Amino acid sequence: MLEVSRLRVLVAIARTGSVTAAAKQLHYSQPSISHHLARLEAETGAQLVRRVGRGIRLTEAGRTLAERGAEILGRLDAAEAELSAHVGLSQGRVRLAAFPSALGTFVPRAAALLADRHPGLRVSLSEAEPPEAIRMLRAGYVDVAVIFRYDRENEDDGITARRLLDEPSYLVTAEETTPDLTAHADAEWIAGCDRCRTHLLAMCARAGFTPRVSFTTDDFVAVQAMVAAGLGVTALPGLPLLAARNEAVHTAVLPDATRHVLAATYGEPPEPPATAALLDALAEAGATTGEFHSV
Repeated sequence: MLEVSRLRVLVAIARTGSVTAAAKQLHYSQPSISHHLARLEAETGAQLVRRVGRGIRLTEAGRTLAERGAEILGRLDAAEAELSAHVGLSQGRVRLAAFPSALGTFVPRAAALLADRHPGLRVSLSEAEPPEAIRMLRAGYVDVAVIFRYDRENEDDGITARRLLDEPSYLVTAEETTPDLTAHADAEWIAGCDRCRTHLLAMCARAGFTPRVSFTTDDFVAVQAMVAAGLGVTALPGLPLLAARNEAVHTAVLPDATRHVLAATYGEPPEPPATAALLDALAEAGATTGEFHSV
């Protein structure tokens, strides 16, 4: 049988990249970390780490066990949180991962609603783009993942998604404009995250051209600054513009370019009370989010 404490040591080394950092994260001494590693190798019969210069690296066996260990520990932590939640909403914790512009708009309002209704419930927030947020959800690191999609694709196995809001997309330019992508077919374009970039390429393809992408950044504040400086044009969903609007740019709503914002959970219903309370708060905050036409 593998001991949970030793798995935590291996997972911490995989995440931090060193014994020193792992010891600091776990509040262990370095000799204690080395002892746990040696015992774990003895239990598994596999070499999990090897010396490289003054540091160590995980072997292939070590990486495999660390990946599986992270999933196991995540599910154990989730079980602990669920058990705490069943004691009552006056205790326990609930964990949320969300993409940046959601964290910059309606998610804090949802957290405030939850804190007001259930003062003893601890809420933790993490920033993650949808693919990483779903991985965190599956591994049990979070209880809810706020994600976005540009289409009505089927849900992943075990994932349940609850619609929070739909946000339009905007053509963003330095000069006043109309929502005509073809008028900017020869312009320089600024692209965002992988999913947003894919959506931009699809919109332009439907308009009959391939955009010349000259700049790429996930920072929607930087994107708007580049547009304002005349470095190119871009397309942005409504939430980034609500979170941090650069007054020097102009926007025009793009037709048939809706982004769907969802709250995802993993596992069979019913949800634990704390998770259900968070979902309700997110739905309420999402329903009252901004007048998108004003961006």
